[in-house]
Amino acid sequence: MEIKVMAMDDYPDVFELWNSTAGMGMRSLDDSEAGIRKFINRNPSTCFIAREGKELAGVLLAGHDGRRAYIYHTAVRENYRKHGIGRALVKAVERAVKAEGIHKIALVAFGSNENGNRFWEKMGYIVRQDLVYRDKSLNDENK
Repeated sequence: MEIKVMAMDDYPDVFELWNSTAGMGMRSLDDSEAGIRKFINRNPSTCFIAREGKELAGVLLAGHDGRRAYIYHTAVRENYRKHGIGRALVKAVERAVKAEGIHKIALVAFGSNENGNRFWEKMGYIVRQDLVYRDKSLNDENK
């Protein structure tokens, strides 16, 4: 298994994995090839993939704003789960953002994503009961 920084050449495989993973929330513009290119250009060292030979086994998209890091769109192909790939991807991201001077990392998971929430709990990510997550779409085409 090879863990490496994601490149745009990986996008078709990554997009296919995201779309075939239950519990993923995809946006038409943000997760398009152009949207991910913009994200990776801003965060060139914090997005990782895992490959077994030529097959994409997992992906973790992450970035930071200079103060706080955020994890987005984490997925491991079902037949590769329970082999430490998700853990390896998370550790790679944690090392990368720590090397950039970031001291805290956060993520949002859908409440109904039981597998994902169990994974994040095992990885030491706590549920914050004192926060209310809010968002606002600025573009009606970003569905």
